[in-house]
Amino acid sequence: MISWIQRNLQQHFKIIFAVLLGLIIVSFVFVTNASSGLGRSDRHTLTREFFGHNLGSEEGQSRLFGDANLSATLQLGYAGFGADQLQQYAFQRTAALHLADQFHLPATTKAEIADHIKTLRAFAGDDGQFDAAKYVTFRDNLKTGRLTETDIARVLADDVRAGKAQLLVGGPGYVLDQDVQTQLARADTTWTVGLATASYASYNPAINPGNAELTKFFEDNSFRYEIGPRVVVSAVNFPTSAYLSAVTVTESEVKARFDASPSSFTKPANDPKDPKALKPAEAADYLLVRGEVEATLRSERAHRLAIKAASDLSYALFEKRVAQDSAAVEGFLAARNLQARRLAPFTAANGPAEYGQSPDIAAAAFKLGASRHFSDAVPYAEGATVLFWHETQPSRKPLLSEVSAKVTADYIENEKRKRFVDLGRALKATLESRLQAGDSFEKAAAAAGQAQAITLEAKMLPPFTARTPAKDTDYSVLGALEQLEKGQVSDMTVTADKGILVYAANKQAPDLSPANPQYAVARAQLSSLTARLGASTFINELVSAELKRTEPKVN
Repeated sequence: MISWIQRNLQQHFKIIFAVLLGLIIVSFVFVTNASSGLGRSDRHTLTREFFGHNLGSEEGQSRLFGDANLSATLQLGYAGFGADQLQQYAFQRTAALHLADQFHLPATTKAEIADHIKTLRAFAGDDGQFDAAKYVTFRDNLKTGRLTETDIARVLADDVRAGKAQLLVGGPGYVLDQDVQTQLARADTTWTVGLATASYASYNPAINPGNAELTKFFEDNSFRYEIGPRVVVSAVNFPTSAYLSAVTVTESEVKARFDASPSSFTKPANDPKDPKALKPAEAADYLLVRGEVEATLRSERAHRLAIKAASDLSYALFEKRVAQDSAAVEGFLAARNLQARRLAPFTAANGPAEYGQSPDIAAAAFKLGASRHFSDAVPYAEGATVLFWHETQPSRKPLLSEVSAKVTADYIENEKRKRFVDLGRALKATLESRLQAGDSFEKAAAAAGQAQAITLEAKMLPPFTARTPAKDTDYSVLGALEQLEKGQVSDMTVTADKGILVYAANKQAPDLSPANPQYAVARAQLSSLTARLGASTFINELVSAELKRTEPKVN
């Protein structure tokens, strides 16, 4: 997964770094329920300390969660941490820094920061090693955003100190000899296995459900077909394209835009058919990419104009206190030569089709209601919009007739998978009996497939270990081996497109004594894992205690 991210990071530098910077410079807003005392309308008077951060203030939240977001993004190599994960990480990181202060750990040195940077996945190349060019490109992109090198240095320095505190809390990480032996056996046992594979796609039993079966299946699984709340809104659209003609740019502005971030533009390829030939522009490539730079600058400014126009409309609606009445809204818009278009009802999970199911527009729409019937300006890729609420339709259970096609398809798929599992049991039984009778694995598999009227592809793999698995070995095979002894056949493992039976033709255990060079390696790995788990448990307890200590009292 990480190598895939890294490859695409190189191929799409401009997009990836724009998303990265956009996400890490936006303040993270911490929202909880009203009973927690955070995020309420009176937050300007609320003080809730969390290891020196006031969770009741936007500034305190922004610093704590913004730094954690940046830290996680640099360590993972991609942005998009889930809100719950980010909250947990931010609390743990802050608690670790509190411990570092209590332990009087010294300030992080520049050399330590430099060494830490080389371990971050955000700056790793395809080989997983530090790529200085990526780091330089990242620093170039800082020039176009609000994030500064000072911010980066502060977060990295804190990460180093937090890591030191976690090591101290984790301790040496105690491991039993039996644990080391179990790990060695799992990683270095040499297996010779046979695989018998049945195609799930080609397995097509005759399944013709009647009304009774479909009705029962629908009632038992009604939650799968419930239609969630849908909102009905109209939208006044402000497309970026409508403001391009109002944008003027000078040569010096175009050049300045390029100089701010040359690598965010792409040089023309010598061979247009070869995507690998596309490379980020360098400082000397201005003339090659000038057209792209000007178009980008004009589009950025036109987009800002579209957002401003939408914001002006939203402010005017607020200032004039325009009522929710349709006639009042239509008259207000008509006076400004604007018209709202009603959108098809949509859910929070699937935004309006007219706007490419934009999650931002969906989120804004579901904040509206009778007490607030129009939105602020909502930017999207091609412009901005202002939404007008009409109604929110509650979730409902549809009639079977409304979703009969989906119910039928789900029933058939469910029944097919159940029968495929039953088929696996029959195949295993035949395979085991033929192997015990002395048949070769290939001959036994052919007989089992013939008995169940299905093609069972059989092959023997060369000897391998879990540490060095055979080429293209399915990981479900490794999981099955943990339950097998020599001569046994596994239950059929069902994946998305096939079923696999594993035959353990031979099993040779490794040397489990301390004389094995891998013994010390395994002990060190397990010790490190145990230490990290211990530190995480301790810090989580520290977080819980601090949150409980400062929990607002409910009158």
